[in-house]
Amino acid sequence: MIRLSLLSLLLVHLPLSLLASSRAAENSAPRILDPQAASIAKLALDGIHRQYPNKPSNVLVGPADVLSPKELHPAFYGCFDWHSSVHGHWTLVRLLKTNPMHALAQTSRERLDQSLTKENIDAETAYFQVKENRSFERMYGWAWLLRLVAELHTWDDPQARQWLETLKPLENEIVALTLGYLPRLSNPIRTGVHPDTAFALGQTLDYARTVGNLELAHAVEKRSREYYMNDRNYASQYEPSGEDFFSPSLNEADLMRRILPANDFETWINLFLNPSEPGAHTKLLTPVVVSDLTDGKLVHLAGLNLSRAWTLDAISQALPENGTWKDRFADSAQAHRDAGLAYVFSGHYEGEHWLGTFAVYALTGVGR
Repeated sequence: MIRLSLLSLLLVHLPLSLLASSRAAENSAPRILDPQAASIAKLALDGIHRQYPNKPSNVLVGPADVLSPKELHPAFYGCFDWHSSVHGHWTLVRLLKTNPMHALAQTSRERLDQSLTKENIDAETAYFQVKENRSFERMYGWAWLLRLVAELHTWDDPQARQWLETLKPLENEIVALTLGYLPRLSNPIRTGVHPDTAFALGQTLDYARTVGNLELAHAVEKRSREYYMNDRNYASQYEPSGEDFFSPSLNEADLMRRILPANDFETWINLFLNPSEPGAHTKLLTPVVVSDLTDGKLVHLAGLNLSRAWTLDAISQALPENGTWKDRFADSAQAHRDAGLAYVFSGHYEGEHWLGTFAVYALTGVGR
């Protein structure tokens, strides 16, 4: 049973019911109203400088490595774990761009300024330069760091330019790690949680194209074709696993629509999903229900609804008007978006420290 406060219903569902746009629109995702933006920003603000509870995943080389989260990661110590902190910062930046006058905009700027200092980012960069830490947050956290940089790169704002410059050493470190890793990753990681390769490659490619890093873009495009180009007849009935927040198949398709020309992508997805049987992929296209919002793993399924929504929406828009999957994917995207948003304001930190990010991603057309 989903228990939602009246405030949550007003902040989430009422704006969506008023502003949801049709599939024919250039961007089918509804925009966020200022009150809704402030509510989501509050979720991020409540987490980015909240040190505990925390789930560190660092390798201990010796006694000196037993440090508090803030000592380990002075910029990105909050939100339970490093990647959630990074994308919590991205959420605040994204909402400042889409809704610059929302009620918590100034507070968001102040808190971003508190995190993104030269001293903090130098410490974050140095952390990755230790041998035992080079695989830390590979590649999920890396992807969100690059998404944050790309967001700042496309924002003409004095503070944004300052934050972008401050992040440069960490950005360069993550890019170098990515370029060193992809040639060694013989096979993609196909999973519904953090290590999924397709999600990370999609974010990395968007970053590379945004900042004009041709070497990185080429490396991602090459690896994407090698990993996924020949995939056929995907057995989607095995999705989701019990604690997924991604669909491996839809992440893969969302990546390939970035890589392939439109006609080639349509051919690829028809071979990949093979729509020969009536009702094919019903389970993949049906929103999931979360049985326990207080369980940090089971609440992942709330995020699955939202990540499915943004992948289905983007894939649908990449297909021609008469495409086999176009309308079906668009309808499923809407259903998943509505289902996922119902869980964002649960009152439980297990979901609230990260679901706002997934909501913003799904609602603002990121990655198009």
